[in-house]
Amino acid sequence: MNWDRIEGNWKQVKGKMIEQWGKLTDDDLDVVAGRRDQLAGKIQERYGCAREEAEKQVAAWERRVSDDWFESSSHASKHMQRGSRH
Repeated sequence: MNWDRIEGNWKQVKGKMIEQWGKLTDDDLDVVAGRRDQLAGKIQERYGCAREEAEKQVAAWERRVSDDWFESSSHASKHMQRGSRH
């Protein structure tokens, strides 16, 4: 998933971020507001890790969410197509 899709679906994605990084707050994510660099900065701040580590975590999370997103989108699309045939 490219970051534009994450920004475009920010409200839905925020919950997944809190699942991944429980130390982040809703206020933190409101400040991040879909900006990847801000997310890495908040992770660095809350977890006390190096910037490089925070960016690696964001990249890994992004790949994982991308896989989940496309899988569920594909499943939903197939389900809708089947339903429209009846």
